[in-house]
Amino acid sequence: MDLIRKNMSGVLLCGALAVPAAVVGKMFPVIGGPVLAIIAGMLLAPLVKRQASFAPGIKYTSKKILQYAVVLLGFGMNLKVVMETGAQSLPIIVCTIATSLVIAYALHRAANIPGNISTLIGVVSSICGGSAIAATAPVIAADDDEVAQAISVIFLFNILAALIFPAFGTAIGFSGETGEAFGIFAGTAVNDTSSVTAAASTWDSIYHLGSQTLDKAVTVKLTRTLAIIPITLALALFRSRKAEGTNGERVSVRQSFPFFILFFIGASLITTVAMFAGVSADAFAPLKELSKFFIIMAMGAIGFNTDVVKLVKSGAKPILLGFSCWVGITVVSLILQHVMGIW
Repeated sequence: MDLIRKNMSGVLLCGALAVPAAVVGKMFPVIGGPVLAIIAGMLLAPLVKRQASFAPGIKYTSKKILQYAVVLLGFGMNLKVVMETGAQSLPIIVCTIATSLVIAYALHRAANIPGNISTLIGVVSSICGGSAIAATAPVIAADDDEVAQAISVIFLFNILAALIFPAFGTAIGFSGETGEAFGIFAGTAVNDTSSVTAAASTWDSIYHLGSQTLDKAVTVKLTRTLAIIPITLALALFRSRKAEGTNGERVSVRQSFPFFILFFIGASLITTVAMFAGVSADAFAPLKELSKFFIIMAMGAIGFNTDVVKLVKSGAKPILLGFSCWVGITVVSLILQHVMGIW
């Protein structure tokens, strides 16, 4: 009861902010609810920080509810369908993820970009916007300023991708008779689900393909999302080994192990088994929507705790990193599609 009383006001505040952000985000999917929530949180932060009673609940939302969002995300993953229809794009997904992580590490060393920001931007660029942030931030103990910096950078290139990629796809000769090539391209080269949906839907509209491109792009995107599992586990192991080297003491992997990822896997398995047994995907729709809403709540909480001045001052290098990852992923996706005969 003490936990509820201590956190209730802050959690309710984040929920109240998330409602309009979610509604407006659906009206403007290129921007999305999480970005609107973090911007609104930053604008309202000076007022909210005057009320100390909100602080515990805001912290709880930015940490714990963010993890609950990842768990609920698992209820949108039918592993059987994802692996069957996403297998074709798996080599491209693996290579684009590796490319983004290598670029992030190289620029972290060369340009002296902070490790957590480099990790967040590298992982988020290669996997999925809000979901990847939700999964990665707790594992590497990223603070709210670092999360805000990463999501701001990703937001910039999400919008550019959604606006530019359909025209770019036409210019380089993607087939307008089928949505396969552009669907795989959008699913691998655009990092947030809302922007993937926007770009793929635009292609469908231009070439009158119904939902061919969208279906392919979303399936590829879901396959990418599964990479959250090995990457967060690897980051947890790396963090424990790094702590051992720094402190000279043995650190248990259990201390940094992302146990919420196990619940994500469990939710995915429940969904897969249930749908194999004949349960409709619609049965899990409310949990998927709740996952999205929790991410929006958490982004609002992060906005409340973000130092805007610090964010602006440190913006150039993360933007360079985000741009480099974006270009690298795009180029590798196109090369591999060409080599595999998809384009």
